[in-house]
Amino acid sequence: MDDVASQFLTANQTILHLFVALLLGAIIGLERGWDAREQKSGERIAGIRTFSLTGLLGGISAVLAQEITPWAFPVLLLSVVAMAIVAYSERLDHIRNFSITGMVGMTLTFCFGAIAVAVDPVMATAAAVITALILDNKEEIHSWVNKLKAHELDAALKLLLISVVMLPLLPNEAMGPGGVLNPREIWWMVVMIASLSFIGYFAMRVAGTRKGILFTGLFGGLSSSTALTLHFARQAKLYPALNAQFATGILIACGTMFPRILVYCFVINRDLLPSLVWPVVVMSILLYVPAIVIWQRNSGANQVSQPTLGQNPLDLKSALVFGILLTVILLLGDFLENWLGNTGVYVLAATSGIADVDAITLSLGRMSNTSLAMDTAVMGIVIAATTNNLVKSGMAWVIGNRQTGLYVAGPMLLSLGAGLLVAWLQ
Repeated sequence: MDDVASQFLTANQTILHLFVALLLGAIIGLERGWDAREQKSGERIAGIRTFSLTGLLGGISAVLAQEITPWAFPVLLLSVVAMAIVAYSERLDHIRNFSITGMVGMTLTFCFGAIAVAVDPVMATAAAVITALILDNKEEIHSWVNKLKAHELDAALKLLLISVVMLPLLPNEAMGPGGVLNPREIWWMVVMIASLSFIGYFAMRVAGTRKGILFTGLFGGLSSSTALTLHFARQAKLYPALNAQFATGILIACGTMFPRILVYCFVINRDLLPSLVWPVVVMSILLYVPAIVIWQRNSGANQVSQPTLGQNPLDLKSALVFGILLTVILLLGDFLENWLGNTGVYVLAATSGIADVDAITLSLGRMSNTSLAMDTAVMGIVIAATTNNLVKSGMAWVIGNRQTGLYVAGPMLLSLGAGLLVAWLQ
């Protein structure tokens, strides 16, 4: 009796999976049929009926392969491919269209039907929906490709190289003095920094800067607040009538650095967040609010040029330099902590913050996982951020002009003082 019930359930499940295979073919066929809706009946090679039956055939091939012979799937797959090749070859005599997208879509539909029956219907459904979306967005995808610049494609490929190729190959073990160096963790931090800059670059690239100075400062800060500060300071010197607007962009870019710090700590050591979140929130607010006030009071001319954040959104040389800097800071941090205690960490944080806040943040976050006290790590990160923003305030004053420096200096000093106070009180 149990065997009969089991066979009944298996049969019903197979029927259900075959129905899913049929529906997956219908999803892709609906898109293909809609795309060819202008053609007369009989002129289309494959529409909703053909693709539906192709999906069902793929499911049946999986059933036959399980129940009769494993050769059923490859033989039927080759048959579908052969029919598609013949049909598209005949079409070339009448329409000079060398695209094989439809042929590939039909082959995938057959495979999705087989996967729905033999592997996982959820996986097959997800793959079929994604395929339909890709087929349906032909013009949009081609438009993106046409807008993509050579150095941007190069940057995307390099990001894939340093993440999915190089990262898994590095050893995941403690090395060096005190075991503070883990090659995979260090390189993973490099990938994270590069990815954030990459996202920031393309956010500005896609939407542009005509959205206003608020948008420009926000995403420019995500990519490189220092580069944006330098650019706006130079622009302020050339166009002093826009001092307030450029100062707004600098404040927003510098404020964006603080949420970025929280992202790093969330990834590296979440235990830091309860102690770090309040100093960071206070410092961010005390930069964003004055920036918005200045912007609203001077909103008559809030259009600025695209900041030059680097010819390439991802420079492997810069990534390697960052990795070396991170390694040096980790070694120095361990040495200074053992020699001078917390004072040594603070000195290192202040020194490192002059050039870069990301490396010291990641270093202290990682050290707090082992030997460094949480409070010391938090104070060190705040000190580094304070030093870094003071340097950018100086850039606004020296490279820009006195008025821009005054606009930036007040909120900066208030923000940094409040952040240090909150961190010390905690």
